[in-house]
Amino acid sequence: MQGPALDKIFLARPARTDRVYSKLSKFEAGVSPYSKRYLELGYTPEETELLIAFRVTPRSGTSIEEAASAIAAESSVGTWTEVELGDEEKYSKFKARVYRIDDNIAYTSYPLVLFEENSIPNILSSVVGNIFGFKAVSALRIEDMRIPLPLVNTFLGPAFGINGVRKVLGVKDRPMTGSTVKPKLGNSPKEHAYVAYNTLRGGIDTVKDDENLNSQSWSNFYERADETLKAVEKAEKETGESKGWWANVTAGDTEEMLKRCKYVAKNGGKFVMVDYLTVGFAATASLRKLTGELGLALHCHRAMHAVIDRQSNHGVEFKVLAKWARLVGVDHIHTGTGVGKLEGEFQDLKDRCNLLRKSYTPKEGGLYFDQPWGDIKTVVPVASGGLHPGHVWKVYETYGKDAFFLFGGGCHGHPAGSFAGAKAVRAAVEAAAAGVSPQEAAQKSKELQQAIELWGGVTF
Repeated sequence: MQGPALDKIFLARPARTDRVYSKLSKFEAGVSPYSKRYLELGYTPEETELLIAFRVTPRSGTSIEEAASAIAAESSVGTWTEVELGDEEKYSKFKARVYRIDDNIAYTSYPLVLFEENSIPNILSSVVGNIFGFKAVSALRIEDMRIPLPLVNTFLGPAFGINGVRKVLGVKDRPMTGSTVKPKLGNSPKEHAYVAYNTLRGGIDTVKDDENLNSQSWSNFYERADETLKAVEKAEKETGESKGWWANVTAGDTEEMLKRCKYVAKNGGKFVMVDYLTVGFAATASLRKLTGELGLALHCHRAMHAVIDRQSNHGVEFKVLAKWARLVGVDHIHTGTGVGKLEGEFQDLKDRCNLLRKSYTPKEGGLYFDQPWGDIKTVVPVASGGLHPGHVWKVYETYGKDAFFLFGGGCHGHPAGSFAGAKAVRAAVEAAAAGVSPQEAAQKSKELQQAIELWGGVTF
């Protein structure tokens, strides 16, 4: 449920048209340094303001004070020259302020009045907007963002959260497991379902489509759904466990994605998946609204994230992308592994988990601000990208039990196939959660022993 309307907190409302016309008068035209109006070092932000820590690399010949002030102007109410109606009273109610600069980190505050409720697109259009292409900077990165509680409370957040997802799967005292069907592309719906069935009956809790498996000529989404959901049901009957399929509903338009969600729910599915960055936050928000009504948990793949977050001096830190995803309302999101094929440091992964799993995230672990979450539910972090069963102990050390451990080739590339690969994964996860060493666990599971022998020396 959304929180109180933001207009109760807004500082100003539009003036009557006749009054505006009556107030028109000559203004002082000209061009002034941005820092004259937007640099207010020592300013103390209100609790209701949105805060950003920008890493600013000014272009040659531009001071960081002027570059940061240009960012504050462009991302709020300013422009490059003085304009009619741009009086100081209006600036003070709507303008961003650079209130602190530490080395190349510029702390900037934004009045709550600038933002529409329940809208990540509005936040991005406002504070990301044009500024990354500004001539005043040669590079720019958002290191952190504090979304104020009144704005947080307008978002839906996850429908299930960690506890809800655990309840769906009936998994209590160990990490939940998943597997991406491989090969990721080229399987017919029946082949896809065959791999899913063997994986699920082998002991893995869920299977998923890969990020680029949508509805191609060789795997129509609806045919794949029919076959895979039957495989899930069959595996549930054989194992006595709850199983799931993360159906990738990503499509070329939002209407088709919503149609696919309805089809999954109608045919007994429990989960759907979306590539949230490629479809956009508005489309993801529409999915969250519908999936909540249908009782489906929403899985979030981060395809395209590294285009935005990988460079250390330009883009948006992944933890900020994760904050936006949590507000929109995904139930689980890929966060990396540290040991697999994707970039990621162990401590940074722990910090990402804290961001997703805590009800209040303190200013630590690379964060520049405390972040209140109000009643927004938690998100399950997903360790994925090049994992095999031998990695489980290190991943468990990083993630703990409140996570999904996701295996692709590290399940289906097992010498005895997907069924055996899934058994190896299950043995490893249960052993790690119970404090049993890899050596001891491998003595009790030939499938795990085979997996460790095959992949133990692999490095990325």
